[in-house]
Amino acid sequence: MGRSGGRRRDRMRWSKLYTFNCFRGHHGEAGADGPSSDGAGALGGPGFSRVVHCNNPGLQKPLKYPTNYITTTKYNIITFFPKAIFEQFRRVANLYFLLTAILSLTPVCPFSAVSMIAPLAFVVGLSMLKEGLEDWRRFIQDMKVNNRKVSVHKGDGEFVYRHWEELCVGDVVKVEKDQFFPADLLLLSSSYEDGICYVETMNLDGETNLKVKRSLEATLPLEEDESFKDFQAVIRCEDPNPSLYTFTGNFEYERQVYALDPFQILLRDSKLRNTSFIYGVVIFTGHDSKVMQNSTESPSKRSRIERKMDLIIYILFTVLVLISLISSIGFAVRIKLDLPHWWYLQPQNSNKLDDPSRPALSGIFHLITALILYGYLIPISLYVSIELVKVLQAHFINQDIHMFDEDTGNTAQARTSNLNEELGQVHTVLSDKTGTLTCNQMDFLKCSIAGVSYGVGSSEVEIAAAKQMASGADENDMPLQDIWEENNEDEIELVEGVNFSVGNNRKSSIKGFSFEDDRLMQGNWTKEPNSSTILLFFRILALCHTAIPEINEATGSIAYEAESPDEGAFLVAAREFGFEFFKRTQSSVFVREKHTSSQGTIEREFKILNLLEFNSKRKRMTVILKDEDDQILLFCKGADSIIFDRLAKNGRMYEVDTTRHLNDYGEAGLRTLALSYRVLEESEYSSWNAEFLKAKTSIGPDRELQLERVSDLIERELILVGATAVEDKLQKGVPQCIDRLAQAGLKIWVLTGDKMETAINIGYACSLLRQGMKQICLSIPTGDQVAQDAKKAAKESLLSQIANGSQMVKLEKDPDAAFALVIDGKALAFALEDDMKHMFLNLAIECASVICCRVSPKQKALVTRLVKEGVGQTTLAIGDGANDVGMIQEADIGVGISGVEGMQAVMASDFSISQFRFLERLLVVHGHWCYKRIAQMICYFFYKNIAFGLTIFYFEAFAGFSGQSVYDDWFMLLFNVVLTSLPVISLGVFEQDVSSEICLQFPALYQQGPKNLFFDWYRILGWMANGLYSSLAIFFLNLCIFYDQAIRAGGQTADMAAVGTTMFTCIIWAVNMQIALTMSHFTWIQHLFVWGSITTWYLFILAYGMTLRSRDNYQILLEVLGPAPIYWAATLLVTAACNIPYLIHISYQRSCNPLDHHVIQEIKYLKKDVEDQTMWKRERSKARQKTKIGFTARVDAKIKQIKGKLHKKGQSGPSLTIHTVS
Repeated sequence: MGRSGGRRRDRMRWSKLYTFNCFRGHHGEAGADGPSSDGAGALGGPGFSRVVHCNNPGLQKPLKYPTNYITTTKYNIITFFPKAIFEQFRRVANLYFLLTAILSLTPVCPFSAVSMIAPLAFVVGLSMLKEGLEDWRRFIQDMKVNNRKVSVHKGDGEFVYRHWEELCVGDVVKVEKDQFFPADLLLLSSSYEDGICYVETMNLDGETNLKVKRSLEATLPLEEDESFKDFQAVIRCEDPNPSLYTFTGNFEYERQVYALDPFQILLRDSKLRNTSFIYGVVIFTGHDSKVMQNSTESPSKRSRIERKMDLIIYILFTVLVLISLISSIGFAVRIKLDLPHWWYLQPQNSNKLDDPSRPALSGIFHLITALILYGYLIPISLYVSIELVKVLQAHFINQDIHMFDEDTGNTAQARTSNLNEELGQVHTVLSDKTGTLTCNQMDFLKCSIAGVSYGVGSSEVEIAAAKQMASGADENDMPLQDIWEENNEDEIELVEGVNFSVGNNRKSSIKGFSFEDDRLMQGNWTKEPNSSTILLFFRILALCHTAIPEINEATGSIAYEAESPDEGAFLVAAREFGFEFFKRTQSSVFVREKHTSSQGTIEREFKILNLLEFNSKRKRMTVILKDEDDQILLFCKGADSIIFDRLAKNGRMYEVDTTRHLNDYGEAGLRTLALSYRVLEESEYSSWNAEFLKAKTSIGPDRELQLERVSDLIERELILVGATAVEDKLQKGVPQCIDRLAQAGLKIWVLTGDKMETAINIGYACSLLRQGMKQICLSIPTGDQVAQDAKKAAKESLLSQIANGSQMVKLEKDPDAAFALVIDGKALAFALEDDMKHMFLNLAIECASVICCRVSPKQKALVTRLVKEGVGQTTLAIGDGANDVGMIQEADIGVGISGVEGMQAVMASDFSISQFRFLERLLVVHGHWCYKRIAQMICYFFYKNIAFGLTIFYFEAFAGFSGQSVYDDWFMLLFNVVLTSLPVISLGVFEQDVSSEICLQFPALYQQGPKNLFFDWYRILGWMANGLYSSLAIFFLNLCIFYDQAIRAGGQTADMAAVGTTMFTCIIWAVNMQIALTMSHFTWIQHLFVWGSITTWYLFILAYGMTLRSRDNYQILLEVLGPAPIYWAATLLVTAACNIPYLIHISYQRSCNPLDHHVIQEIKYLKKDVEDQTMWKRERSKARQKTKIGFTARVDAKIKQIKGKLHKKGQSGPSLTIHTVS
């Protein structure tokens, strides 16, 4: 690990270039490298007690800070049993069965103790095993992270590799390029001479833009392994906290004290980029690190259906107690009044369970017996069946080939099966941006130079709008799927005589460059009338940036490491136009220019004088340089609103045309920047530069304001050159997915760590925002007030903004008007406070889309909690990085994307997918199916158990409340376990009201879940009433038929065994016929399970009747019931009587008040989707929720714009062609 002293460091002093980010004051100056007045006073006090002895484990160990071991599991080896037991007995029914299992050990139980304890132990044990296996997977993922290796100083200037989990506070580590930081580190030095390094914080705040970090000047000499041999220092700093963007501390080194700030801190899970190596000292480890401080404990989640099921259990338990009380009172009365006269029961020898002298006590004992006897109203097999069904549903989700990502080889994973049905009830989706919606790739598509628009390629928005218009249908008639799948010809006829040429939809072979226009390619730009302006445009692209070229030594090709994907796309575009940026030194930028000289390719050097970088406040970037003719040029690029305000009077020649082009580009969903320049006189520049250097080296809180003021002085009197338009490359299928989710009625929020401008651009790209949508932007104005006054003013300002926004929404009279809410992190911090959060939420609910920018991981979790609790509907959070863990765990459902940046989000998630587009299928298909399956399964379960359990009560009342069951014990034990279990499981696993293709074509079907149509109280009570009716029909019809009717040839009437077996046969037939009527989708498995269950009953009673243990049921089928026609007639009559009312109800509903899926089922059955395509398309267009976001809404707006243009140009001639190629 040692590094030779002769190894050359990267000779690049970036602090000489960067104006704002890389300021380092002079040694010994207060407020610079000296201790700050604010921080020093706080250190050592509450919240600032951490002491780090660098490179000195002897002094560090007694402080006993946590190790670097991390865990995201819900349980550990000690807490698993008690916590898992608690989870199981949170279920009300399990508590009931625990009570009955305990009572089964007493003489009052009508069944054996084993028959009560064994099922409970099996159910609880199976559920605990499932929980344990799911948590074990999280443990394995944790171990992969903990066992990563990093180079650590072990002493005497020697570095060795150790596992991350072995790191301690105070250790000196060496991290190399493209490695993750193993803990929160203080940057000591880097491979660059001035201690600068580049950091990618995608896992923390979602941004892929590289951040610049800098070390203290005092530690710059620590540039080699050997230099740490005698290194000793002490850090006194703040205690662990979740704030990613703040840090306060002092660094005591060589008898000097230096102030520390966030620019020296490297946070765990961020990545080193564009820097060969860095040295750092560990400050916070493990769960003390800021990223782990932002995570929350793994929650225990339960679905809404499961929580509602507890309420149903309460109701059934109330019914159970009520009928048990009736039974016990009836028993006590009969014991007191009638038992003394029943001499054949020998009342004089009775025990306390039926003592005529103490009827009240006997009644109490009988109450316990009745509670156990009628326990079939609350079946323990319900939980076993649901657990099994959910595991099988999860298996089918995992095996869905349509959610398999060929690039990564990953499939969807249901990491917990407890929440399958929640997927079908989602109301709000809260999504991360970077890595979730975007793949951070920009494509240079169009540009405007000197008032002329170049680039004939079409954006996805333009192509979709043209295809929909070409369909000849009304705006709302053509589903999105057809936009993408139909009309793939080269030219689309919009209306008669008007064509839209889309080319061959070919993809560019050059990453980041999809521009297509022969007027600028291959040097043809030199023939254009404004070639000098075009030359300036290309030079601005090639020179106005902070990127670093990386040459591939094997191929000679150049890749660019840029701070933003926009810069990368501009450099690629410049290269393709013939202006290749290939080298950067401390003071110069080198560009190879083609077509600018008759000599061919020329290498030109431009000396960098100043670089004023881009930030969210400035919204522009400027570079001042000197060309080979010693001419001083200022190149500036930025938001068009900012650039246009700074144009000189003679620099507005192309403003009108450029503005028109920018509007067109915006409507096409493209991201735009305006480009400008000015020529500076030597004297003017020298005067300005002196003032600028004075501001740059000033010390004090107003340094940034001074820099901003001086920068603004030079960025004036600009001359407009043109504008760029890049298409933000979203992940594959993101616009379509968002559109489908919007049509399914889901609300979509984006929570991102990106700056507001970037987030808004992404909103446009994925159609959460569109032209014409009114934006309500909430932000905190900057001011000069002291801290307390500033906070008060900020809250008042934000309250005013929220009130104004709410008023604007309320007064809007246009029903088609759409509002978008955009809020930044500082404003969100106030908006989430208790006195303001409900106002903020009410405004957000009224808006079509919500985008939260610059949010910390903790804020993401708090926003998710606010939506979950405030809206009261199911929330789903989706993200791919460690910064998303908090909101994934806080949401009702957490979905992790298994991307390239680690597995933290996946480890904390309930479901994982490899791309955002698979969320569409996960929700609209699997969510819809799972919700309806579980809902119907539970309703049916309660129906069949009410139908069965109440017949026991009726007979007990008929038999004088004696506690006698009409059914054999084996019948009762096998009813739920064998005879009716498989059909209900097949309902929960295989039922489909419509196919997956129909689910995607008719997204409005999804709303059946959020509206809870299949598990509302109307349906639940309806099924219970059906069970009550069936129990009455089964008992009383059989009683009437067999009461005094002979069933044998010898004239014998039916005994209790014959009546009980017949009633049980009727129950088996009735409930299995009921489930057959309930099912919409039959395969051979359903047929096997339904009819096989009925067959199994006959086979069982035949085999059971042959055994001596059957007692009264000996040969009951062969000798008693089988030969009796009345048995078969009763079975047919009772089964029909039980199911005809349901058949009448469902027939009436399908005929007079059909649900959406009923209509679709009928259309498919009659093959109208094939025979009548017009009707099919019309039905599909109806099957989407009216939405103001998504691709379809945006295409509708584009269609209106195109129609407007066609109407204006209609008089110009008989034929008009709009040429575009993509």
